[in-house]
Amino acid sequence: MAYYFLMAQLPSLSYGEAPPMSSGRFRELCRGGLSAADAALLPCLALDPFSVKGDAASPFISKWNEWEKTLRVNLAKHRAAKLRREGPADVPAYPAGAAAAAKAAASMDSPFEAEIFLDGARWKAIEEFQGLSYFSVNTVYAYLLKLLLMERRSCFRTEEGFAEYKELYASIMGEAK
Repeated sequence: MAYYFLMAQLPSLSYGEAPPMSSGRFRELCRGGLSAADAALLPCLALDPFSVKGDAASPFISKWNEWEKTLRVNLAKHRAAKLRREGPADVPAYPAGAAAAAKAAASMDSPFEAEIFLDGARWKAIEEFQGLSYFSVNTVYAYLLKLLLMERRSCFRTEEGFAEYKELYASIMGEAK
């Protein structure tokens, strides 16, 4: 189904900018603009696919969940290896882009820069899964995920985060001795 009216009224989204609206407001707009079947899948869209209950009957959502799960499991593996601890036993290598993004982020010295890098990789994956049809349901789902990424990024506080990181790191190093 094509969603010309819904998508035509939305502001464009650019990575790294502030969200033009909240994800909650966008969900409200979707209630009146989507078919019942497509709207029913909105709760299946989250940045954390492990928090989603059930399996969405959407190729877009399935691809996103698979990509993000692969990213997170690979991140856990690389972070555990850095700490010389045992990581997850079953580590997926596909989608390769997610595994590569996790490896690259884990090698970064700055946790903040790693998070920015990961969100950029997520944004690119979302655009890839979205496809070329701007008025499709995939574009609606992609828009919501991008808004969620933008909201997440707007919560980053560099100074506060670095201070907390230093405190946590000192605590971990103290326990290791």
